[in-house]
Amino acid sequence: MEYQTLQVTVESSVATIRMNRPEVRNAFNETMIDELARAFQAVDADAAVRAVVLAGEGPAFCAGADLNWMKKMSGYGPEENRADAMHLAVTLNTIYMMNKPTVARVHGAAFAGGMGLVTACDIAIAAEEAEFCLTEVKIGLTPANISPYVIAAMGERQARRYFLTAERFSAAEAARIGVVHRVVPAAQLDAGVEALTAHLLAASTAAIAGSKELIRFVAHSPIDQDVMAGTAERIATARASGDGKEGIRSFLEKRKPAWTQAR
Repeated sequence: MEYQTLQVTVESSVATIRMNRPEVRNAFNETMIDELARAFQAVDADAAVRAVVLAGEGPAFCAGADLNWMKKMSGYGPEENRADAMHLAVTLNTIYMMNKPTVARVHGAAFAGGMGLVTACDIAIAAEEAEFCLTEVKIGLTPANISPYVIAAMGERQARRYFLTAERFSAAEAARIGVVHRVVPAAQLDAGVEALTAHLLAASTAAIAGSKELIRFVAHSPIDQDVMAGTAERIATARASGDGKEGIRSFLEKRKPAWTQAR
């Protein structure tokens, strides 16, 4: 598949989707939004891919929305504006709902919508020099599209600070409040990504997909009869699945499971 704004490669079962507009610090426009959705859908459907990395070319991960695109949108009517905004909402949800595990590789700036991309991924690792900012209020906007993912990562209390102040904050602060999982020196960023994907590749793809669905089911639900029944049904199904049987059998036989040997 050809892309204007992305580079997509697959190596050793890991797909890397690299935003490729370095001249604007990978700020996204309508083309990139559409291509990100199509690229994530394509790698999720590709049986050869078992993990996905989202990265940025050039000096930044993603500086948010392209201001020229934003200027054009400001001239749209209400219906056009609503439809255009929905495209970004769909793209973020496409990333969030992936069956395959996703890792954000963050360097430089991850501002505004860039933070939405980071927090829509399952795991985020950042270089020590990375900077984060929810810039929207400084240009008269709100971080609406990205808010479900950012708030799920940092929590309501931290959102009340960073949504309202639009302060820049460091990778260390991003780790402290839950936006990223790990911070490493810039020279070790690729090695850090590889270490994470190695763990992901050692797991059953079916079990990862099931675990992601389980998190979505449990995370904001009370521990009631529906959750108890739902979790019991999920583990019963997993035990009877091909990967569940193979995983237990391989553990007892002290060998690697078939899905790692298939690599």
